[in-house]
Amino acid sequence: MSLTGISANRLELLQIAEAVAREKSIDKEIVIEAIEEAIQKGARARYGAEHDIRVHIDPKTGETTVKRFVTVVEDDAAFGTTVGEDGEEVPAEEPAGVLRLSDAKRTDKDAFVGKTYEEILPPFEFGRVQTQMARQVVTGKVREAERERQFEEFKDRVGEIVNGTVKRVEYGNVVVDLGRGEGIMRRDQSIPRENFNLGDRIRCYIYDVRRETKGPQILLSRAHGGFMAKLFAQEVPEVYDGVIEIRAVARDPGSRAKMAVVSNDSSIDPVGACVGMRGSRVQAVVAELQGEKIDIIQWSPDEATFIVNGLAPAEVSKVVMDEEDERVEVVVPDEQLSLAIGRRGQNVRLASQLTGWQIDIMTESQESERRQREFTERTALFQEALDVDEVIAQLLVTEGFATVEDVAYVDPSEIAAIEGFDEDTGEEIQARARDYLDKEAAEYDGKRRELGVEDGLLEIEGVTLPMAVALGEGDVKSVEDLAGLVPDDLRGWFESKNGERVREPGILESFNLEPQDAELLIMRARIAMGWVEAPPEPEPEPEAEVEAEPEAIENTEAFAEAEMEGEARDA
Repeated sequence: MSLTGISANRLELLQIAEAVAREKSIDKEIVIEAIEEAIQKGARARYGAEHDIRVHIDPKTGETTVKRFVTVVEDDAAFGTTVGEDGEEVPAEEPAGVLRLSDAKRTDKDAFVGKTYEEILPPFEFGRVQTQMARQVVTGKVREAERERQFEEFKDRVGEIVNGTVKRVEYGNVVVDLGRGEGIMRRDQSIPRENFNLGDRIRCYIYDVRRETKGPQILLSRAHGGFMAKLFAQEVPEVYDGVIEIRAVARDPGSRAKMAVVSNDSSIDPVGACVGMRGSRVQAVVAELQGEKIDIIQWSPDEATFIVNGLAPAEVSKVVMDEEDERVEVVVPDEQLSLAIGRRGQNVRLASQLTGWQIDIMTESQESERRQREFTERTALFQEALDVDEVIAQLLVTEGFATVEDVAYVDPSEIAAIEGFDEDTGEEIQARARDYLDKEAAEYDGKRRELGVEDGLLEIEGVTLPMAVALGEGDVKSVEDLAGLVPDDLRGWFESKNGERVREPGILESFNLEPQDAELLIMRARIAMGWVEAPPEPEPEPEAEVEAEPEAIENTEAFAEAEMEGEARDA
């Protein structure tokens, strides 16, 4: 596009604007505005930058009008300040297109503040410098409009599959021509061992559109889980219609993937519908994903069931869930261990991504060994603490007693009820348990004093002697120290290190505090310090007096009489 002068053929100017607008897929008005700005800059270079020159091109006739505007202002009008060379503020220069009132009255006695004078300037020829400047202005404006059009067009298409042509390949990054835009698929978003050449047709998933200074960035992917989900929506009508929902996808691109599906219609099997007759539907997706193996599993609202399904094809014997840390311990038969873990941990890793739970795999023999180890440790504890033989200690463990506290403070009848025990045995065992705990408490108290833990810390409700020792070892020795902590300091937290989720232990890690318990300990310390006010205790509601109905009184008396008669018969 060239601009040699504003006296050029009017229709030619409009034809140029229409051609550029059609080529760049932008509005013709934007191109005309760009040409107006270009001519305006050229006119200011010709007539002087101090003039307020405006250009208008008629979009129907192509007629170009160049006008100079002058506005009358007060004699003492100020135009703000600017920073001088010495860093101090100085009055700003007078802007273009203004005329002081006193100067205006020299030529126009009717002049007043705010009056505007217009002057039509004659046509002029563009020189080489003006032509180059005009070309840059028009090119910049058109490019900016094209970028804005691309962003507006693609920003609402995130999550769609698009078809394009490979435009170029740069260091593993593929630039794709999408017709009305250009997208980029970075190396980490492509399927491994998948190569593209110039001109190849390609299907990609738009996972993000960003507005950046160098233009909109349309980010494409073939490794994204959404790409596989959208491919199934194209191949499976039930997914497209919403009868079957894809709830979660986990992929190891080019190798293996897991997809959880659920049906909103009980008469339709979601897994079977996605697989298709003789696997026709799933094979179409597998072919697009370069042979990636896909496990389609049934989604379940019960998380334990979902985790078991996610580990397919491995069989699961037992699931133990820790909802607080979102970890789950899965027990599998010994011969199923390698299948559950998968090659290089692939199966368990994908199942973890799919379900959102950290999964730990354990075999039945490993679990049995752990249970046996716990049984042995508890037996040894009871033998030492209660000074009893191995048989009695094993009986206590078998009955479910895990700690000395359990034995010391349980109802005596529960110990007496153990086979081979009587009341005297139960009392003796409990007395030994309490003696052991008293000695242990004395030892903890001595250690607490050695660590310099203040007595006031033990006055905080919920803080036990073992806790006080642990707090002292963690350099928390006063109520003020405890009040200044946060729950994670007590319970521990997770951090990401080198891409892995690492557990950082808390001061009271071994006490397995619930989040609300840790918060309560700290809040009580803050109340004791006077940092916060204790919440008011709720007033007990008065009990409503209910007058018994005559029929109810009669029934009660009849029941009492019947009970007395029964006792008389028993006697």
